[in-house]
Amino acid sequence: MAKVHVFKAEMTCDGCSSAITRILDRMKDKGVESVECSLPDQTVKVKSTLDPDVLLEAIKKSGKTCSYIGEGS
Repeated sequence: MAKVHVFKAEMTCDGCSSAITRILDRMKDKGVESVECSLPDQTVKVKSTLDPDVLLEAIKKSGKTCSYIGEGS
């Protein structure tokens, strides 16, 4: 069952959030259902069946500092 995982990510512009979204979109065939980036909140919400550690490592590939906050809604 898919859960919503919330991550804190240092994003300074639309390019930053787009980079994270592109990385996670490539994982849609592996269990990522949706991605929502919020520049004002500096958060990334990912609905996925994947482990949050797997998602965190993927987000880190964007070069942005990030951390796992927890499950959200």
